[in-house]
Amino acid sequence: MSAPRLVVLIPFGGNYRRVAVVQLRYNYRAYPDVVQCRALARAFGCARVVWNDCLRDRKEAHAAGLPYVTSAELSRLRITQAKRTEERAWLADVSAVVLQQSLRDLDAAYKSFFDSLKGKRQGRKVGPPRYKSKKDTRQSIRLNTNAFSLQDDGTVYVAKVGHLKVKWSRRLPAAPTSLTIIKDSSGRYFLSFVVDTAPDLLPEVEAESDRTFPSSQICSACGFRDGPKPLHVRSWTCSACGTVHDRDHNAAHNVLIEGRRIVAAGRAETLNACGAQVRRAHVPAQRGEAGSPRKGHTTQTGITGL
Repeated sequence: MSAPRLVVLIPFGGNYRRVAVVQLRYNYRAYPDVVQCRALARAFGCARVVWNDCLRDRKEAHAAGLPYVTSAELSRLRITQAKRTEERAWLADVSAVVLQQSLRDLDAAYKSFFDSLKGKRQGRKVGPPRYKSKKDTRQSIRLNTNAFSLQDDGTVYVAKVGHLKVKWSRRLPAAPTSLTIIKDSSGRYFLSFVVDTAPDLLPEVEAESDRTFPSSQICSACGFRDGPKPLHVRSWTCSACGTVHDRDHNAAHNVLIEGRRIVAAGRAETLNACGAQVRRAHVPAQRGEAGSPRKGHTTQTGITGL
């Protein structure tokens, strides 16, 4: 299936480089064991709590006539500091990436809502974010490559969950940049990978991120907004996840992801929830659906022997 080619302008060495990528989503059935199911239930629950806590803070601030609560403030209060409290200490039992991605997904939901109100978003009108419930028919978490990796034995390693068995119906064409783990209403588990490809002879769409986009402030590994950096600071360490960044490389990576989000906004992703033959879909992969391979675990393109 063909897809529009995204050409993103990335700052590099004082100039801009044109990078073309196409994003596709591949979905597979997964078969976690009893222990892994419990670990995934914790992850689903922690992601839901962070989403609801942050959503509540923004709703209460709006009702009180206070300014919009920033992502950086929410990350500090509802993730970093919350882990140190008795009430939310169990948030530390899951990968920090799960928590940061939940906040980023809430940010994306708010942006879609605001864009819809202003007429900037194509397609149907989008309502404001709602609270999530453990009774929802679909539970999910989203990870970047700092929290998962494909293994030589055909399993998928997920941080603080373990090695998941997967039914590979087809090979992945390239190393995935993100993974969404889904549990449906029937209790089945699915792994949904976003893969970047660069096919030839596809129509081009250009995107350039807003100059106010804080590309040098955001950790490309976990999504935490670490705040402004003076120009003389050429490398920095994320205060949320500890990743050490080269300023230019981190900014370029964030601009690339933001460009993907701009072009992909409004596209529907296809989830093969019945486990039938996998179909490829144009994916609105959100900013943050990419990262560096996790140390000590092999990332592999496809699965050998399939």
